[in-house]
Amino acid sequence: MTTAADIMHPGARWIPAHETLDRAAQLMRELNVGALPISDENERLCGILTDRDIVVGCVAMGHDPAKVTAGEMAKGTPRWIDAGADVDAVLHEMQDHQIRRLPVIENKRLVGMISEADLATHLSEDQIASWVESVYAKG
Repeated sequence: MTTAADIMHPGARWIPAHETLDRAAQLMRELNVGALPISDENERLCGILTDRDIVVGCVAMGHDPAKVTAGEMAKGTPRWIDAGADVDAVLHEMQDHQIRRLPVIENKRLVGMISEADLATHLSEDQIASWVESVYAKG
């Protein structure tokens, strides 16, 4: 059985909720990623911040990214998957919630992220086609 841990990109890093968006953007550049999980003071997932969130939700609104925190951008209930979950559970979670990035948690700690690129690398063409149709379908 292929698990979330098998297809994830290991070594994902949190951005603490109290960190500013300019620092988040710097960390995204350093890590060459477009999204960061947001952690609360107990290192628990409280959201995901994307580069698009910073641009559209902060900069385009005329706000200063040096004064807005990652936690202020966290919206909704964050989705995640256990490292031992099978690929079908990963796909189900991403499809049901129409998300493109999924944090992987093991023993209550972040251990990786699953992105579109990870799916493309590890799944069959049929699995990818079904996932794309579900996640990108217009409501």
